[in-house]
Amino acid sequence: MIRLALLFWLMASAVAAQTPSEAAAAASNRLAQAGQSLAAAGSARDRVSALTETVRAYEDGLVAMRDGLRRAAIQEKTVSTALAAKSDEVGRLLGVLETIGRAPTPLLMLHPSGPVGTARSGMMLADVTPAIQSEVAELRIQLEEIALLRTLQQNAAETLQEGLEGAQEARAALSQAVSDRTDLPQRFTEDPIQTALLLASTETLEAFSSGLSDAFISDESPVDARAQKGSLPLPLQGQLLRAFDAPDAAGIRRPGVIIAGRPRALVTSPAAATILFRGPLLDYGNVVILEPAADVLFVIAGLEEVFGEAGQVIPQGSPIGLLGGDAPNTNGNLTGNGSNEGGVATQTLYLEVRDGQSPVNPADWFVLDAR
Repeated sequence: MIRLALLFWLMASAVAAQTPSEAAAAASNRLAQAGQSLAAAGSARDRVSALTETVRAYEDGLVAMRDGLRRAAIQEKTVSTALAAKSDEVGRLLGVLETIGRAPTPLLMLHPSGPVGTARSGMMLADVTPAIQSEVAELRIQLEEIALLRTLQQNAAETLQEGLEGAQEARAALSQAVSDRTDLPQRFTEDPIQTALLLASTETLEAFSSGLSDAFISDESPVDARAQKGSLPLPLQGQLLRAFDAPDAAGIRRPGVIIAGRPRALVTSPAAATILFRGPLLDYGNVVILEPAADVLFVIAGLEEVFGEAGQVIPQGSPIGLLGGDAPNTNGNLTGNGSNEGGVATQTLYLEVRDGQSPVNPADWFVLDAR
């Protein structure tokens, strides 16, 4: 996971140094590679792992494509604005060129005042011609750049749409692969009735997590992530939106952090862990509770879909769900004016860490400045 995160960072840095055309071309290649990975995932030995990497590849490629298109749109607007600002100058230049083009070449060299005037006009024309040619060349370059950027944006629509459809297909295949998985250790078998009674009888996360451990856990954790404490990646590629115990707009404090992510972003297990619970919980929405070490819980809330089953021991990087939000449409991604912008981090994920039944700062466990 750390190596994969480093790869994403390096690719993002490379995109930042590219022109919009180069960035869009590179993103198109990434989306094509993701499509090849999706086709190959069906025969992979570990389909879940292969599909997880494929979904991540699609997410990264789509982010890069949106970035390239956004930069192309900005650059096109900048060049168009610059041309509009000197429209009068361009008009005069075109008028001069049109006049010169209509006049016969010998007449251009004559002057009414005679030979001396003709010589002077020739000298002036020799001085002015390079400047006119330079203006014409600059104008041609700017017009060609606008045409190229517009063509780039038009051609990207099909590639982007294919990428969006491929990402959706990969997510569906991943969900099915997780459901079909039979190779994971099963630490305990959940009793739905007991879980329902526990949910009905508790009003706080602390009481629920304590009752959950008492109800189902009778042995020591088979995994221990304490050696990774302080270096764990976030459950999704996102940005820290609210720090530990910071109040929200309504003044409500929660002992966890909030991470902003893109619609339908994949959420994975930060460490090898036991799934203690998955499903709706109190006012947290869909929740996955992981136990990465004895008496340590990761509470991950705000998911639209959840993967896995309670009692399974999953490896690090295993998919545990997807964020909500509508699937982005092509027009919204291209123009930035759609109400459904898949490139914007409009969804949030809540992450809480409990050690010994008490909440602790997730910064003790996670690298919170990861993107």
